Amino acid sequence: MRKIVSILAGLFLCGSAWAGVVITLTDLGDGKVAIGYDARSESQLVRAFALDITATDGNIVDINDYYVGDDNRGYGIFPANFSRYITVNPTTGEVENWDAPAYTPVAPPDTPGALGGLGTDGITIEMGSLYDTGAPSHRGVLCTITVSEGTCRLCVTGNAIRGNIVMEDGSEMVPPQACIESCCPLDCFPNGPGYARQYADWVMYGKPDCWCNSAAFTCGGTPSQLGDYQCDGDADGKTEGAITKYRCGLNDLNIIIANWKKKMGNPTLNPCADIDHKPEGLITKYRVSLNDLNRVITCWKKKDPQLPGDCPRPE
Repeated sequence: MRKIVSILAGLFLCGSAWAGVVITLTDLGDGKVAIGYDARSESQLVRAFALDITATDGNIVDINDYYVGDDNRGYGIFPANFSRYITVNPTTGEVENWDAPAYTPVAPPDTPGALGGLGTDGITIEMGSLYDTGAPSHRGVLCTITVSEGTCRLCVTGNAIRGNIVMEDGSEMVPPQACIESCCPLDCFPNGPGYARQYADWVMYGKPDCWCNSAAFTCGGTPSQLGDYQCDGDADGKTEGAITKYRCGLNDLNIIIANWKKKMGNPTLNPCADIDHKPEGLITKYRVSLNDLNRVITCWKKKDPQLPGDCPRPE
């Protein structure tokens, strides 16, 4: 076992060598992006990373899929949080428990040069390695992060104050900036101003795709039924007629009829029939009723150019 305390002090020593390490970003969908690395030179390994991760829209809300500990072929030593959450046995110099929940790669925002942290548009991560035989790979995934919004430009740069990238010989390198132009959303239905009640109902329904706009799936989602016109009366998510291509017709009307005066919690209720995204009646609270029918009538036998196609809309 390593003597943790003495080695940690040397994790961020500086030098001048260029080792050809690049940071990679992979959009995993559902708001998640994998942060990886590729040490293109096989001559030596990376010893530690200090990286800033920033999003242009939305916030970074979670971090997962990282190694923890000192002998696991990964970067499981987090210098910014080590002294806060990890206890080293003063006699043996060994860590007895790596399971502290707050022990993560995210540097606290009150430490020098660190960004705002989870829940903001930027985080700083610090990840180092200690091992006898379980050396990390020359390339791999450091962690995955989750963003809160559908479209963003996510970028990763070295954090100079906290050490950039440190190689095993103690030399420091500055990684080229890595960016990804879009990150898939956590949710396809908006949860911003004007949508709070609709969003809560959408969650209660089990997050049906038919309430969502196709723009929410621009980065790789696989919706079963898009809702660009659903809030106007398009309950089936399709046009009718090979030639006419009406957006609202008999199929949509039949869906409304089949769900007439059903309430939330009814297992047979099709949420796509809830056109206005509201209950009707202070006591009855029907999810499909006259307001929904009236929207289908207003949309009746109209074609796409006659409709805005921008569902959902804020209340």
